[in-house]
Amino acid sequence: MQCIIILITMVKLMLSIDERIKLFIEDAKTFLKEAIKEFESGIGENNHYKIRDSVEKAWNAVIQASNALILKFMNKIPSSHWERRRLLRELERKYPELENYGFRDRYLARERNLHEIVFYEGIIDIEDIKVEFEKVKKYIKDIEKLIK
Repeated sequence: MQCIIILITMVKLMLSIDERIKLFIEDAKTFLKEAIKEFESGIGENNHYKIRDSVEKAWNAVIQASNALILKFMNKIPSSHWERRRLLRELERKYPELENYGFRDRYLARERNLHEIVFYEGIIDIEDIKVEFEKVKKYIKDIEKLIK
């Protein structure tokens, strides 16, 4: 299994920038789709572990979409959450027209609401999670519009 993961990683490194951006967006959409499916399953089974795992997938969708945006405009792939936040801040400074999208603030809100509150703290508000998933969907769509 480790060999397959290493091989996939090596193939990703050989992709062009445009191919990597496209892959980040595809991954973001797939993670969100899987998050929604797992969320609905978790609700049906009354399984809070599935619900918590589902929001972590939605959070990963935000990360993947953010990576696509940063790679497109900054020609970098962040290596940490801190670096991603920093690059989103720099992106808004370098491209004032992107500041209106509030990507850094939106990223921070999803980090807090999905990753920290639901996944780590275990505070589950079903209606709030549904709203968060819609915000993730819009975040991906906004980035997708800009990178085309």
